[in-house]
Amino acid sequence: MATVTLNKLVKNYGSVPVVHGIDLDVADREFIALVGPSGCGKSTTLRMIAGLEEISGGEIRIGGKVVNDLPPRSRNISMVFQSYALYPHMTVRENMGFSLKIAGKPQAEIDARVAEAARTLSLEQLLDRRPSQLSGGQRQRVAMGRAIVRNPEVFLFDEPLSNLDAKLRTQMRIEIKKLHAKVQSTVIYVTHDQVEAMTLADRIVIMREGHIEQVGTPEEAFRRPATRFVAGFIGSPPMNLQEAEVDDSQLVFANGDKLPLPHQFRDLVTAGRKVVFGLRPDDLYPTGHGIHSGEEAEVHQLDQGVVLTEPLGNETLVFVDFGGREWVSRMLNPKPLCPGEKVRLSFDLSQAHLFDAETGRTLRK
Repeated sequence: MATVTLNKLVKNYGSVPVVHGIDLDVADREFIALVGPSGCGKSTTLRMIAGLEEISGGEIRIGGKVVNDLPPRSRNISMVFQSYALYPHMTVRENMGFSLKIAGKPQAEIDARVAEAARTLSLEQLLDRRPSQLSGGQRQRVAMGRAIVRNPEVFLFDEPLSNLDAKLRTQMRIEIKKLHAKVQSTVIYVTHDQVEAMTLADRIVIMREGHIEQVGTPEEAFRRPATRFVAGFIGSPPMNLQEAEVDDSQLVFANGDKLPLPHQFRDLVTAGRKVVFGLRPDDLYPTGHGIHSGEEAEVHQLDQGVVLTEPLGNETLVFVDFGGREWVSRMLNPKPLCPGEKVRLSFDLSQAHLFDAETGRTLRK
């Protein structure tokens, strides 16, 4: 397998910049997910690594070798696309072995590699079927098998699960996780679905408008977001974010609501500083219906009116008015609540975040 290094990678379409000089190091056998909203440059970056898009500047190294000018077939990578791109007139066996046949490999080697990939992906019983006789999940496994047989240094996945329904996506996430454990390959995986990124990847790369906002483990991105954008993108429901002004030892929101300034920021900001306050729904909960964060917890309680609720079985999302906008809290072991009803909320300020109002960067050390 191999490392992948991006150094000041740039992509322009005419005079329009799409990827702005990004740097990224992917370790051998690491699973990296590129995640972000549509148009952030993640698929373009993947296609440049694959050689399907010309780069406008910078350098791409695979296994320490510069591949800027190499065609896709010479980069020893395999790519799995959003569409399965299977040949409808070929059987599963023929689809999986086609690239090896084109490369002139002996039939005995082709048969052996296809059989091994079929065992890895539990496709043995499907080898003589055609794509029209397969489910969506089975077709995607065939597409992955076609990539495996080439024994590439790097696997590239471009939103491979977006055409599947929710249940199949969950099943295929498990299949991809198992596949990576078996083949121990270097994987770069593009998705707009943060759940896929968080559950599959060793590290995630959050992109926005052609820039990398943060690189880190899923836990780091969730617990210590580097920017306001990451805080609002990672997490479901996303973090509550609201602009405020520091006034001595408190935060004052636009409508006059106030919260104590969390202790972890008291030496970092001064009176008059414009900030963005952030708190995840897990850390804002009806009193007695949340998870205490431990001895370091700094809990502040306020009575707020319920706007609406979303019952989800063993938990309920409770929307309340605070700071001039709707905030969402997560209620565990839920009880019935009605719109307009007052509820006492616990704000665990030890888990709060502050971001600079202008730059969006975190103020946490």
